[in-house]
Amino acid sequence: MAGRQRRVRQDVWKLEDAKARFSELVRRARSEGPQHVTVRGKPAAVIVAAEEFDEQKPTKPLGAFLESLPWPEGFVLDRDYPPDREPPDLV
Repeated sequence: MAGRQRRVRQDVWKLEDAKARFSELVRRARSEGPQHVTVRGKPAAVIVAAEEFDEQKPTKPLGAFLESLPWPEGFVLDRDYPPDREPPDLV
């Protein structure tokens, strides 16, 4: 391995570096894609451009999404509600 340098990911930031260079972090998220922030070496957060975040938002409520999945024949997606509570309208 002599002469070879270890490649460091350019999209991973230590929290202290992310705080100190926040403007650059945001600029890179917008131009290069998601930027990962670590705390004590462990993944903690991902900074993404607002446009990318908006594209990731669900288009329908979770219940409606689950009902739209191709469940096996005879599978019933149901939940028991207490007598004093009505199930929400999922559609």
